[in-house]
Order: sequence, then C-alpha cells, then structure tokens
Amino acid sequence: MQADLAPTAASRTAFVPLLGLGVAFYALCLHVAEVDVLRLWEGLPRLAGWIARSWPPDLSEIDVLARRGLETVAMATVGVSFGAIIAAPLCLLAARNIGVSPLLALPARWLLNALRGIDSFVFALIFVAAVGLGPFAGVLGVALHTAGSIAKLWAETIETTEPGPVEAARMSGAGRLRVFLHAQLPDALPQLSSILLYMWEFNVRASTVLGVVGAGGIGQELKNSVDLLQFDRVLTILLVILAMVTAIDQLSAWLRRRLS
Repeated sequence: MQADLAPTAASRTAFVPLLGLGVAFYALCLHVAEVDVLRLWEGLPRLAGWIARSWPPDLSEIDVLARRGLETVAMATVGVSFGAIIAAPLCLLAARNIGVSPLLALPARWLLNALRGIDSFVFALIFVAAVGLGPFAGVLGVALHTAGSIAKLWAETIETTEPGPVEAARMSGAGRLRVFLHAQLPDALPQLSSILLYMWEFNVRASTVLGVVGAGGIGQELKNSVDLLQFDRVLTILLVILAMVTAIDQLSAWLRRRLS
C-alpha cells in the first residue's frame, strides 16, 4: 500500500514547483505583452464611437469590394493548388511507412517544419519585395506555407493506413510505387481530399489579411479604409468577408461530408 502511495506523493511534490514555474512564466508573458486592462477600459468609448460611425454601411463601392473578395478567393484557391503540388512528393518522402531512405526522409521533414513555421503572411511580405505588389505575391506566400501544412497532414494520414493491404501487395511482389498506388492511396484518398478542402477553407480566411502587406485581395481595401478612418466602408468590407467566408465554410463542409 505504501509502495502505491509513494509515486503519487512524489508526483504531487514535483507538480508544485512545475505549477509555480508555469505561473511565473505566464506572469512574465503578461508583462512582456504589455497587457493593461485600464488601457482597454479607457479605449472602449473610442471604439464605441467608431462602431457608431460605421452605421449605415457604405454600399457605394460594393462592386469593387466584391471583385476584391473574388481576388482573395482566387488567391487562396491557386495558392492551395500550388501548395498541394509541392506537398505531394514531400509527403511521400516524409511518411515513415513508404520506406524512403532516412537520408531523404529527414531533410524532407526539416523542410516541412520550415515551411510550416513561416506564416503565409511573412512569405507574402517577402514575395511582395520580389515580384511586386498584387495577388501573385499572396499566391506564392499561401503556396509555400500551405505546402508544409498539407504535406505533414498527408504524411500522417498515409502512416495510419491499414497495414493488411500493404503487406498483401508486398508479398505479391509489388514495388513501392505499386504498393502506394494500389494499397495505401485508395485507403487514404478520402482523408487526403478532406485535408485539402480544409486547407482551402482555412486559407480563404487567412488570405483576407494578406492585403495588409500589399499582396492584394480585400485585405488591402480593409487596410486603406482603416487608415482613412472610413468606418462605414470598413463595416461593408467586414460584411463582405463574413459572407464570403461563411459561403466557403459551408461549401467545404458539404464537400467533406460527401467524401467521408
């Protein structure tokens, strides 16, 4: 009985300093982030004034904003498609049950971590400097970041495929490519497609802010309106973004249900 209680007591003893360390770290984060509830309270009346000035929404340029919204959807769609093309070979290199040499698999996983670790916003900022202002920079930014995310999720999906068909295909003398095409891919394809749709849905939302760095889309109109304090136009842009994102979310969810 005492032997059973000893680990529990030891765990509790170790938990206390860990909890204290966690609390101290969180307090440091609050300080570094300059969290100030008083400043928020003082700013609320100003925020309320801006909200009051935003009504009614300015619909005089709704056609321009609709085109900018379409530009955002196009940027995300093309970016995700380019990202999927990049991700396809990388996920095969990264998946552990494909049988790729560690000399190739390890660098592939490092590359995926690098692509995922750098946000599409940062990539877009870099490409704006390289290719100039406009949605093409946003497409490239979305493509690189999304490639890392898709490839990682695809590799994990491939790793969870049923081993039975794979073993049967190998015992029949099939090579790696045939094993993948005939045993692993059919099992994983619905989930791979669902991941691709989810990333498209996610990037439509994420692409709405890429215009802040000059990468085109409706985010650029939003930044310009905020800079000019045109709050009635800001509200219109937010409504367009909300309608656009809701429609994409519903379409993506419907397609994923059809695939499952």
